[in-house]
Amino acid sequence: MRLACWQAEAQNESVDGHVHRLADAARRARGAGADLLVTPELSLTGYRTHGPDVEHAAYLAAEAAGSAASIAAREGVAILYGCPERTAEGTYNTVQLVDARGEVVAVHRKSHLFGDAEAAVFDRGDGAVVQARVAGVTVGLLICYEVEFPELVRAHSLRGTQLLAVPGALARPWSVVTRTLVRARAFESQLYVSYVNWSGVDGAVSYCGLTRVVTPHGRVQTAPEHGEALLVADIDPAEIVAARLQTPYLADRRPDLYQDLVTER
Repeated sequence: MRLACWQAEAQNESVDGHVHRLADAARRARGAGADLLVTPELSLTGYRTHGPDVEHAAYLAAEAAGSAASIAAREGVAILYGCPERTAEGTYNTVQLVDARGEVVAVHRKSHLFGDAEAAVFDRGDGAVVQARVAGVTVGLLICYEVEFPELVRAHSLRGTQLLAVPGALARPWSVVTRTLVRARAFESQLYVSYVNWSGVDGAVSYCGLTRVVTPHGRVQTAPEHGEALLVADIDPAEIVAARLQTPYLADRRPDLYQDLVTER
């Protein structure tokens, strides 16, 4: 499978503007031969945590989702995009995966919210492992802060995820997440991880960039800290097999010794 990661430059623009830029990124991804395009957190609307902004964005995103599906079908490339989602149960920070026919094949609602700002406007999703098949590869979904929990990544690995796609909105000074943690997660759980971030400045927020794809052996392909970029990488399931034979972390686990760590007290 060929993967394209769109590191988008943050811009304070309309949802229509974000959709237009998504269409351009999808065209470029397809031109590069990609099967899947992964975009940053809340890519249809921009990353917002102010209540009225989120409510309005959720309303607009419901309409824009149809445009994203049409883009995927027109370009023949699966797209993972993010948007605020309002349902009868609450408002969520959501990613949706549409396949190359424009059909929704997976939806993940962020379960681990970062800080008071997100908790004030979003409800917590309750899905741990959400997956779909794209071009013969099992793709798992997490969002930004969630990759910082090794338990979530290991759960994906144990349940068959081969490529963990992580849309992010990581700001300075937290570049340690992309520089260190993302690489560690891929190596220790022996799967591919793609972390796709915003770049540039949006108001008081300065994003880290550093979108990257890490192999199960810990090898890194990366975009720069600054500027828009389309990072393209090939995902080879055979490398997962090789990594697990070389360093058998999964086979050597002793869950009987630490089961109490995940038991309610």
